[in-house]
Amino acid sequence: MVAGYLFIAPWMVGFLVFTAGAMVYSLYMSFSDYNLATNRARPVGFDNYAQLFEDPKIALSLANTLFYAVLAVPLEIVVALALAMLLSRMTRGAGFFRTVYYLPKMTPAVATATLFFLLLNGNTGAINQFLRIFGIEGPQWLIDPAWVKVSIVLMSLWAVGGTMVIFLAALKNVPVELYEVASIDGAGAVRKFFSITLPMISGAMFFNVIVLSIAAFQIFDQAYVVFWRDQSNSSPDAALFYAIYLFQQAFRQFNFGFAAAMAWLLFVIIMIITLIQVKFGNRFVYYEGNR
Repeated sequence: MVAGYLFIAPWMVGFLVFTAGAMVYSLYMSFSDYNLATNRARPVGFDNYAQLFEDPKIALSLANTLFYAVLAVPLEIVVALALAMLLSRMTRGAGFFRTVYYLPKMTPAVATATLFFLLLNGNTGAINQFLRIFGIEGPQWLIDPAWVKVSIVLMSLWAVGGTMVIFLAALKNVPVELYEVASIDGAGAVRKFFSITLPMISGAMFFNVIVLSIAAFQIFDQAYVVFWRDQSNSSPDAALFYAIYLFQQAFRQFNFGFAAAMAWLLFVIIMIITLIQVKFGNRFVYYEGNR
């Protein structure tokens, strides 16, 4: 017993100091007006939280983030599942292609954002140049507000390798006998997918939806590098995501108390959405022990 606690002691200390401790301190900061020059926090009660309802950029950034999450999460699920199903059917070279599809996940988000900044350039970008071959004039991905969030979604689809690996592991655990019996009964590919594959991988689907939803509400790296790194340029309001506005309040305007209140609002929103997903999504998850 003592040896077990000794082994996990480094993690426990790190969690208490850098996670739990930081959360408690940020909660205290959210009720304060912190002065960076004097390193003192003046209690202000619920003023920071009241300001959340008065600042129009809070609603704007939340709406942008929600729009991105609603668009990105289903697309990432579909693309990752499609890739996983293709790889699960491969026999030769499967290991090579798994590595190739997973490599973008290992690429730093800053490098990915920089690459897509060049690819999505409305005038000289490779994507629009390719579309011009077919006589299609591509949009101004990084300028037109209607396409800004779509461009961020495209960046997120580049790194679906992690989600794909989870789906691939789930597909490998589906009993082959079920497909054989379905074939004998005359079931086609579509019927097999909806009646066997989806129910059997519903646990992995449930997990991926929750994880991707949490990550979507914290979108920061790609949007910041592409739209907000160079402050000399005017960035569109469509690219103002919640985490970016939180960063601006904390480290550009040094409004740490308000930023802490924003962080706790985001925590509550993510927690509520996750609880809703668990309550309703869990009904569609197949557990082998259930009858």
